[in-house]
Amino acid sequence: MAQVLEFKLPDLGEGLTEAEIVRWLVQVGDVVAVDQPVVEVETAKAMVEVPCPYGGVVTARFGEEGTELPVGAPLITVAVGAPASGGPEVLAKGAEGSGNVLVGYGTSEAPARRRRIRSARPEPAASVTVAAPVPTVPVLPGVPAGKPDGPVPVISPLVRRLARENNLDLREITGSGPEGLILRADVENALRGAAPRDQTAQLSPASSAPSGSRRVPLKGVRGAVADKLSRSRREIPDATCWVDADATELMRARAAMNASGGPKISLLALLARICTAALARFPELNSTVDLAAREVVQFDHVHLGFAAQTERGLVVPVVRDAHARDAEALTAELARLTEAGRDGRLTPADLTGGTFTLNNYGVFGVDGSTPIINHPEAAMLGVGRIIPKPWVHEGELAVRQVVQLSLTFDHRVCDGGTAGGFLRYVADCVEQPAVLLRTL
Repeated sequence: MAQVLEFKLPDLGEGLTEAEIVRWLVQVGDVVAVDQPVVEVETAKAMVEVPCPYGGVVTARFGEEGTELPVGAPLITVAVGAPASGGPEVLAKGAEGSGNVLVGYGTSEAPARRRRIRSARPEPAASVTVAAPVPTVPVLPGVPAGKPDGPVPVISPLVRRLARENNLDLREITGSGPEGLILRADVENALRGAAPRDQTAQLSPASSAPSGSRRVPLKGVRGAVADKLSRSRREIPDATCWVDADATELMRARAAMNASGGPKISLLALLARICTAALARFPELNSTVDLAAREVVQFDHVHLGFAAQTERGLVVPVVRDAHARDAEALTAELARLTEAGRDGRLTPADLTGGTFTLNNYGVFGVDGSTPIINHPEAAMLGVGRIIPKPWVHEGELAVRQVVQLSLTFDHRVCDGGTAGGFLRYVADCVEQPAVLLRTL
């Protein structure tokens, strides 16, 4: 007798609470092997193929393409095992997990008691009756029948902190996540006193939007960017300073490097190398603010993010340990991450953990900008386009390659003197690349 097991959307890591179904890779009735990808989902961070830890026959799928599911919601059910003539070993083998890991989700072996269940009545949690997928409907924040004792389950410590900072009792909220888990949206809805998204969406277009307009859902990458930028503006008291620099010598140095043979060095890699050298001198800007502890956390390593525009929207891939890489290694890693971003192959690990961001908005043909800090980082260096301009060089007017550099920083981690010193050092390295020889 086959056993029907339910496979739920696993925890995809980095605090992600939901994912959108992009493409089903299996149909009902298909036979799947252990660890075979069954669905492609899009999180706020990346596109991910989700493997199923069970082998057997797909008996049901939950959700159509384009549907958003919370972590822990059912994805598919799989009939594991074989008819009784196949022997008990077949059932035990099908119910075992693979042991592989998907971003924090391990498909460990099934408990021993599950393997012992063969012809007996299956456990209620293991057997499912599938009629039609039932969508999860968020519940309005309110007072549950009985307040739980002890800590209330929340999706992440950030949600608990958000409630604490706004004097909100989590026991007064009914969570819309799996098994009553309180999500960030639940806390925000309680603070606003507004109905959840699913209920407000029932308003008719005629009453909620002017004639001739259209509504574009803020979800996926666009929604994640909106949330992060809003949070940065809300929490970080930022300031910006800028300076023009003569990049002629830097461009000549790069041309000389590339003329000597070997891998070509990118301009972005040289700017990244300058950033890491500057952060070694001004570590206050390679930090984050811990509000709960009222402390500034300075990092010994530099995980350098760089802004990249893709067809899916703005992403910020992260070069790990950028401070330990030379120009060639930085060029290679920047190229790898850029290509992965264009192809939609960036993983959540590629997009998280940054400590400082480099934003080359000059590729859009603009000179300057006051970018929003990539929360929870403390600073971002912006680089405009490099163009010929009149410039006084060695006491004479000349046409030089000029670039505008800007630094947006969290004023809690340092004062203007530190920010100005950092930006001036970067400008000095751009104008006189030999300055970097001191730190090589």
